[in-house]
Amino acid sequence: MHGSLNAQRPEVSHRRILALALPMTLSHVTTPLLGFVDATVIGRLGEAQLLGAVALGAVIFDFVFWSFGSLRMATAGLTAQATGAGNKHEIDLTLARAFLVAGITGFLLILLQWPIGALSFYAAGASEAVTGALSTYFFIRIWAAPFTLANYVVLGSTLGRGRTDLGLLLQVAINLANILLTAGLVLIFKLGIAGAAIGTAMAEVLGAGLGILVLRRLGSNPLAVTWTEVLNRTAILQTLAMNRDIMIRNVALILAFSIFSALGARSGDVTLAANAVLYNMFLIGGYFLDGFATAAETLCGQSIGAHDERGFRRAIHLSLGWSLGFGLAVSAIFLTGGGVFVDFVSTNPDVRVYAREYLIFAALTPFFGAVAFAFDGIYTGATWTKAMRDLMVIAFAIYAAILMAAGTLGNTALWIALLIFLSTRGIGQAVLYPRLAKKTFASLTRGV
Repeated sequence: MHGSLNAQRPEVSHRRILALALPMTLSHVTTPLLGFVDATVIGRLGEAQLLGAVALGAVIFDFVFWSFGSLRMATAGLTAQATGAGNKHEIDLTLARAFLVAGITGFLLILLQWPIGALSFYAAGASEAVTGALSTYFFIRIWAAPFTLANYVVLGSTLGRGRTDLGLLLQVAINLANILLTAGLVLIFKLGIAGAAIGTAMAEVLGAGLGILVLRRLGSNPLAVTWTEVLNRTAILQTLAMNRDIMIRNVALILAFSIFSALGARSGDVTLAANAVLYNMFLIGGYFLDGFATAAETLCGQSIGAHDERGFRRAIHLSLGWSLGFGLAVSAIFLTGGGVFVDFVSTNPDVRVYAREYLIFAALTPFFGAVAFAFDGIYTGATWTKAMRDLMVIAFAIYAAILMAAGTLGNTALWIALLIFLSTRGIGQAVLYPRLAKKTFASLTRGV
């Protein structure tokens, strides 16, 4: 048997929170570059329909791939708890199960690319010019699906161990490759939107290869575990249940953003392009906050693995404090410097003017979402996936109701609904977590 004889309470302090969060803050800030670099390079061509196509393409792949972002989150939560318990063998088993699911899922996405594409284009409802360019982008980038999902697994495994420095290394490597490949294929080889898709796909492939090398250097060898262990009924059911819950949560989250983009597209190419620019601001702000969510995920998971309730509660308080502080700071930066950002991304004068009219809404998203981001990390590390799923569904229902009730406000209604959606999630998580924490540690005490 592989027990937890080496369990050790993790350090929970301001220093440790920052040591975990800051590398991942930098990493998460680079993550939107997979869509942002495409948008910027295509935006320099000055054609609104191409920028709109790349924006919708990024949203579609957020939906398709991040529907399976459960692979990263579940892997991180289970790995953190195994790390806290000192159970190295369980870390490898978690990794093996996650890679198995990623491979099967990626292969299925490639097989189903035509119906997925057709449904996505219909839901987007964009103009004929945008849809034509979008089709080219989609049917090239979809071939990277297995590698993209493998990257989620690798990242989850490194984060669960508390190696956010390696998470930063991997994300920077992927995005540097994306910048060089996309810029070269679009601006030098003149491949247009096809070049943007090829560059992004190739960056994911290179990232997966590097990720596997990193895991081997950490001492992981998922091939060393047996199929009997990997397919253990209880463990497989737990893994599938967690992935199911997080998948539903992720689908609701990305569906909310997809509705946002689709409704903008129906208002015209300029509105779509302007919202795309501001949406990238929201993503950048969110990924700043995700650094502290990652710290909470790691420390909360490791504290539960080590049966350290005091450390767990301190991790929650520190994560919330830092997240709120950073959310306020990032919102202030966006309020003062957002105009420069808009001008950098797009050269189209109509897009620039329209984006400035809604800049204040995008600038407020980091502050309104700070609590929700922190609790996402807490709930993931604690593997409270069912509660996280249910709270997301409730917040999404409120978001949809606001959009239906305030449809005459147009783009203003979209941004107001988004801000309420973000804050509603955080409030629900804050109300429920004391009950979940009490139940979790009572269960651990009975299991001792």
